[in-house]
Amino acid sequence: MEDAVDHRIIAEVSHDGRVTLADLSAAVGLSVSAVQARLKRLEARGVIVGYRAVVDPEQVGRPLAAFIEITPLDPAQPDNAPELLEHLDAIEACHSIAGDAAYMLLARVASPRALEDLVRDIRLAANVRTRTTVVLQTFYEHRPVVPVATP
Repeated sequence: MEDAVDHRIIAEVSHDGRVTLADLSAAVGLSVSAVQARLKRLEARGVIVGYRAVVDPEQVGRPLAAFIEITPLDPAQPDNAPELLEHLDAIEACHSIAGDAAYMLLARVASPRALEDLVRDIRLAANVRTRTTVVLQTFYEHRPVVPVATP
């Protein structure tokens, strides 16, 4: 189980994945070696699963974001849409959802035409019906995951 110090370490790393061990040590009040040991333990247990750069989609040619709901055309078909769509790199995330649709995809593309092509590719690859919502503006995303305190 994580304790309050582990929760603080997780929160700090979630806010800044590049925080130095010295800064982390100062934030939680432990020695650098104790913080490093706790980090390694959290990583080994799968609590911290990795570190990554957050890239501005507009700066890399993918300014258009859209949510795409997908629903199988045939309810009897295998439920393998995530595997069938994994090769499409414009799809940033795939979530299983409750409701009429089976999955919600987050896609980022260069243009409306590229979105149209992606939706066609999704339909063909997974034999699904789609419903697309274009994102006009994002106010926040990639928010830090802060642990819930346990009694």
